[in-house]
Amino acid sequence: MNLTDKAALRELFASGGIEVTDEQYGKLERYAGLLVEWNGKMNLTAITDPQGIAEKHFYDSVYPFLSEGLPAEGASLADIGTGAGFPSCPLGIFRPDLRLTLIDSLNKRVGFLQELTSALGLTAECIHGRAEELGRKEEYRERFDIVTARAVAALPVLCEYCLPFVKVGGIFAALKGSDGAAELRSAANAVKTLGGGKAICREYTLPNGDGRSLILIKKLSPAPPKYPRNKGRMDKSPL
Repeated sequence: MNLTDKAALRELFASGGIEVTDEQYGKLERYAGLLVEWNGKMNLTAITDPQGIAEKHFYDSVYPFLSEGLPAEGASLADIGTGAGFPSCPLGIFRPDLRLTLIDSLNKRVGFLQELTSALGLTAECIHGRAEELGRKEEYRERFDIVTARAVAALPVLCEYCLPFVKVGGIFAALKGSDGAAELRSAANAVKTLGGGKAICREYTLPNGDGRSLILIKKLSPAPPKYPRNKGRMDKSPL
C-alpha cells in the first residue's frame, strides 16, 4: 500500500516539528499495509484511507508525546487496550529505545500485533488478557514508567484500568478528544483514589483541525490492592 507520498508525509509531521527519516517512512508504510491487509480479515479500524491513517493514527500517536518530551529515554511503556497498536507502535518507530508491552483482550488482535512488531523490528511484548485481571498480577502491577491508552473508556473507568500498571513516580498518559479538560474534572476522585497526583490536560489540534487532548497523570502512591475491580463493578459504579 502507498501510505502517502514521502514528501506529503514529511510535510504533515513537519507541521508538528517532527522529522521523518527514510527508515521511519518505510516502517510507517509497512505498518499501513499490514493494517489494511488485516483489516480485511477482522475489524481493526474504520480509518483506511492513506491520509486518514497518516494523520489520525500515525501523527496523532506520535506528536502529543514528542511535543511533551515523553517518554524518558529507555522507558518501559504499557499500552492498554492497544487495538491496532495505537499509540505505542507509531511512537516506537520514532523512539526505538522504548520497551513496549502491548495489552489487548482479543487474541486475534494480539496476533496482528505480533506480526506487526516483528515486521517493524520493535522491542515489544504482546499480551492477550483483560486489563482488570492483569493489573492485579505481580508481574504487571506498578511495573511501568508510562502507561498509555487511546479512546478506550471514559476517564474515571480508564484510570482504574491503567493506574494500577503505573509505577510510583511514573505517568499515565491518556489520549482523548477535544473534551479532555471536562473528562479530567470528572475523574478527580478516581485519580486521587488510585494513587494519582498532579494531572494536566494538554490540548492540541491535528493539522486537519480536529481537537485532541493529552491527559498526563503522575503516580504518587501505590493503588489500593482492591483495584482494579471487575468490569461490571467499574461500569456500574465508576470512581
